[in-house]
Amino acid sequence: MIKKLLVSAAFLVACFAQNPNDNTLNFAVSKNVGELNPHLYSPNEMFAQDMVYEGLVKFENGGKISPWLAKSWSVSDDGKIYTFELRRDVVFSNGEKFNAAAVKANFDAVLANRKRHEWLELARLIDGCEIAGEFEVKLSLKNAYEPTLRELSLIRPFRFIAPSAMKDGGTKDGVKEPVGTGAWRLVATERGVSDTFVRNDNFYGELPKISKIVARVIPEPNTKIIALKTGEVDLVYGGEQIPIDSFNELKKEFGWAVSQPVFTLVIALNSAKFPTNDEAVRKALNLSANKEPIAQKIFFNAAKKADFLFNASVQNADINASAYNFDVKKANQILDAAGYATGKDGVRYKDGKALEIELVYIGSNAAQKAIGEVLRANFSKIGVRLNLKADEATIFYKKQKTGDFGAVFNSTWGAPYDPQAFLASMRLPAHADYQAQLGLADKAQIDEKIGRIALSLDAKERRDLTRDVLTRLHESAVYIPIVYETTKALWNKRVKGVEFDALKDRIPFEKMSLDAAK
Repeated sequence: MIKKLLVSAAFLVACFAQNPNDNTLNFAVSKNVGELNPHLYSPNEMFAQDMVYEGLVKFENGGKISPWLAKSWSVSDDGKIYTFELRRDVVFSNGEKFNAAAVKANFDAVLANRKRHEWLELARLIDGCEIAGEFEVKLSLKNAYEPTLRELSLIRPFRFIAPSAMKDGGTKDGVKEPVGTGAWRLVATERGVSDTFVRNDNFYGELPKISKIVARVIPEPNTKIIALKTGEVDLVYGGEQIPIDSFNELKKEFGWAVSQPVFTLVIALNSAKFPTNDEAVRKALNLSANKEPIAQKIFFNAAKKADFLFNASVQNADINASAYNFDVKKANQILDAAGYATGKDGVRYKDGKALEIELVYIGSNAAQKAIGEVLRANFSKIGVRLNLKADEATIFYKKQKTGDFGAVFNSTWGAPYDPQAFLASMRLPAHADYQAQLGLADKAQIDEKIGRIALSLDAKERRDLTRDVLTRLHESAVYIPIVYETTKALWNKRVKGVEFDALKDRIPFEKMSLDAAK
């Protein structure tokens, strides 16, 4: 019996190795893709929603909005009505016609669950969708909103499922099956094991070169590495799929790529809770955070030190402000001047209260833990005691939403959300940013200006308002920007054409192919 269990490594490799003539791409994921409701969120995985469903318009690299299921559009003079002329050659994967009626059914389904989408300004502003012809729809807004097309390009919630696949004419309570117009169909799901996609033979465009994609569920990062080495998977794609130190080593034997910066990893400080309710403390923390070693030793230079909430390449984010450069001496001077005296235990005190902060992080996130440990050492040099609190992901996000933190990891959302949609979400209580900013004296003014950004159709006014908001947030030191994060990918030699997309959660499988000779 024992001999039967002693399977050799060679046998395992033989079992997992890909048939060189098989046109199937196996890639590693951490969990199943979900039911793939195009109008809802977790547990639906965004990369898979993008494979199956399409939108009216597409966000391209460089920020360009291109036609997709809508071949053209026009906007009324007052900016409140968008008229879309639809493609006439599109059917859903089940053969059902894509037309104005299908578009209206999908918008109606999203609006029937409007409260769930309040984080997105466009979902709050849509007044209704009207059929203007078999292949023409009119989208009415309550007021003009310049980012309309960008937000229609998002992976969710404005993508289209066949009306026959909805439940009781909607999607609020789930879908019967994932039937979209995209290049892929989800054909099989085995919980905890895999999800299988095949090409959609009814796709109106050029079919992908790969015929089948199997998303293999491998939650443990180190097991993903073994799977890549044994040939069980061909591709690992995504910033958090493999520990960055392992990524750095695996670059020597696999194909690899690192994207341009796509979002900012930050620490949000609670401005309504002692001691981070004191701007002097927040500025001292910013000055004492040594980010270069974090970028070099934790991210192996695959991410760059961040000085501001957004990278300067983000539209309207190039503010005229000085970074909080690492300066322990200056940080100590600020705390001295603010009346924080150092006790015998090396921790500063004011009014009998210790300068002690709890940093909340996701327990399974090794990078967050490592960053926390670096910051704990940094802050100890200015008399701040940083306690690290590891939480399960669900609890972590609940604390973000309720403000139950002194400091918490957070990140911007990347294109096309940044900066405008991300700023708009700061006005909603169920966001870490709202909670972090709640104690700022000018929170009301910040929110008012963000609201004006959303309404303005004047490019200069939007630019000036955005810069003002970002300058206020920077000067209040309510965030400690850590690094500008990237997306990373590793693949074996049989995979060709691995690229990155403007949307960080999109995997451009249609550009990939498999080399049977490898």
